[in-house]
Order: sequence, then structure tokens, then C-alpha cells
Amino acid sequence: MVEVRSVHKSFGAHQVLRGIDLEVRAGEVTVVLGPSGSGKSTLLRTINHLEKVDSGWISVDGTLVGYRRQGDKLYELREREVLRQRTSIGFVFQNFNLFPHLTVLENIVEAPVSALGRARKQAAEAARKLLARVGLADKADSYPRRLSGGQQQRVAIARALALEPKLLLFDEPTSALDPELVGEVLDVIRDLARQGTTMIVVTHEIGFAREVADTVVFMDDGRIVEAGPPTEVLDNPRRERTRAFLSKVL
Repeated sequence: MVEVRSVHKSFGAHQVLRGIDLEVRAGEVTVVLGPSGSGKSTLLRTINHLEKVDSGWISVDGTLVGYRRQGDKLYELREREVLRQRTSIGFVFQNFNLFPHLTVLENIVEAPVSALGRARKQAAEAARKLLARVGLADKADSYPRRLSGGQQQRVAIARALALEPKLLLFDEPTSALDPELVGEVLDVIRDLARQGTTMIVVTHEIGFAREVADTVVFMDDGRIVEAGPPTEVLDNPRRERTRAFLSKVL
């Protein structure tokens, strides 16, 4: 489903990604761990072309993201084509990013109507089903400011699902939440995993990674240091850098 090949990304003189290679199979959950500044969030943002790569390439479901290939060269797509690609790649941010002036239902309905051309009534019916799925059926007419952080994040997940994406990206979805609200968001992601949703999740929740991930990826200094099943990476890491990181967070 996802193929990342030799991806490099710098901001000025600072190299953030240094030759990333990654594969994610359809229906699997890949959890990305690593210290702050290791390049985890930038990697996610390159997968849906919120950040352009300096070199290398990324494909989702066999289609190059952000570029078309002509001979040996890659040419960047027009913004409209990139936006169309992004409708199949859901992104859930750490800070919710809900529209404060729209109700919960309107937040979810907006993208299917504007990006996919769905009829508003049809989109609203689907949105209500998604709200029930994330346990918020009674909050359709509420405004984001009336919700807890955990509830807002669950709305953000429902909004991402409204576009029926092939892939869901989560960038530290619980890092902005009070500790007692973390569980309700992780429960929704667990449910998505059980239903076979392809996901890449950047998180610091090691227990969640152990329980849900098919593959755990450990990043440091813009590189993938180690990757494999949770039992290998978390319980028997091969690399000293991975062991040092886990000793501080477990």
C-alpha cells in the first residue's frame, strides 16, 4: 500500500530525513517511534505531500504521490492533482485542527461535499454513522469548543474517515490530550486496526504499539534504525540506540 524509497528531506542546512526506505502492506498498522526531532512527523507529511521530498519517491496504492514520472525524471503535480491524491490519504493531526465556527457534523460533512462532490444530505447521513462509530452520536450539533480534547480528536478521526481513505496517517494523536483522555482515542484506533484499516501511527504510546502494530519502526536522526514486529523491536531490539531509547520510555 505504501512504498517509500530513498527519501531525503532538508530544511535549509538541517537534514531531517536521510534516505528513508519503508513498506507498509494493505490492512496493516505501522507504528513509528523515536525521540523528538528524529524526523517522524516530517516522514508522515511527505507521504501525503504536505512536505516535498528533496530526492527519492513515495507511492500509495501503486500511484506516485505528488509527482508523475516521465522517463527518468519526476515532475511535480499541479496543486489540484495533489489535493485529489490527498483525498485517499487521511491525516489526523495532534492538535485536532477542527473548524471552530462549524458544528461537529458540519466539520465532517465539509470535505466529502467540497472535495468529492457528494450531496450534502448523503454526506450528513454518512457523517452521523461515523460519529456513532467513534462514540459521539449525541455531539453532532455541538461546536468543537464544547468538547473535551479526546472528543475533538475522535471527531478529527471521523472527519478523516469521511473521505473513505485508503490510508490513515496519525501524527501523535494523543500528545495534546490530558492523560485520562488518551484511552478513548486509542480505543478508536484499535477498532480501526481490527477492521483492517491501513495506518501509519507516530506515537509515544509503547503499550499501544505492542498491542496494535504489525510493524514497529524506530527512527533516530532522520534514519530508520530498526524495524520489525513489536516482539522483536520492543522486547529484543538489535540496535544499541533502540535499547537506549526504550530504557528511558518503558
